[in-house]
Amino acid sequence: MTSEEPPGSDGGGPSAPTRNVQAEEAPAAWGWLSKSEPRWPATLAVLVASALYVVLPDALRVHFGPRWLIPALEGALCLALLIVSPRRESAESTGLRIAAIVLIALINLANVISLAELIRELLYRSSLVNGRAILIASVPIWITNVIVFALWYWELDRGGPVHRLEASHRRPDFLFPQMSTAGATDPRWSPNFLDYLYTSFTNATAFSPTDTMPLTSWAKSLMAVQSAASLLTVALVFSRAVNILH
Repeated sequence: MTSEEPPGSDGGGPSAPTRNVQAEEAPAAWGWLSKSEPRWPATLAVLVASALYVVLPDALRVHFGPRWLIPALEGALCLALLIVSPRRESAESTGLRIAAIVLIALINLANVISLAELIRELLYRSSLVNGRAILIASVPIWITNVIVFALWYWELDRGGPVHRLEASHRRPDFLFPQMSTAGATDPRWSPNFLDYLYTSFTNATAFSPTDTMPLTSWAKSLMAVQSAASLLTVALVFSRAVNILH
């Protein structure tokens, strides 16, 4: 008399290992099946950063040329990038990539100088500074900090927006939840600018990574610098402003 065999048994030996069908059919997303990424979200972020610079008080701007010089340079470079390549296609020239990095560096430099000038106002001219004015000036600097580091992350992760859509891209600099959880999203998903903007915002508010982890040294360094700048703005500037108001 033959006993009833358990499902999956081959009749003599132990049961065969169970296949993880869900993991096999819905792999984690790495994005290399995508073809291109639109540039307009990053372009809009640059324009917002330029507008925020314009509304800063004169004492907190770069003391080189008229008020409109830095936004005009940023706008001209941004327009040139849009004309040359309105979308991130499968190939990108070295000159275009250098121009994009120069644009981000220009915004970053202007914002660092503005933050330094604001701190100098607090440390050496505190009797002349109005608390409400400090608060109003701090907000554009903090928002620009979020924008500019989102641009850095977007432009540098895995070699940039073009290279991270290739099957042979280098190792990732940021680990998004979709990249480590099978079936969490479409396998063709890849991080776009809004994902990096969210990462930058959470890092600037929590002063540490949240759901997206930095993997490489440069990613950790950039996030540390951003957290330090955000902490300096919030802890020193905001607290000093509130103290003056009281």
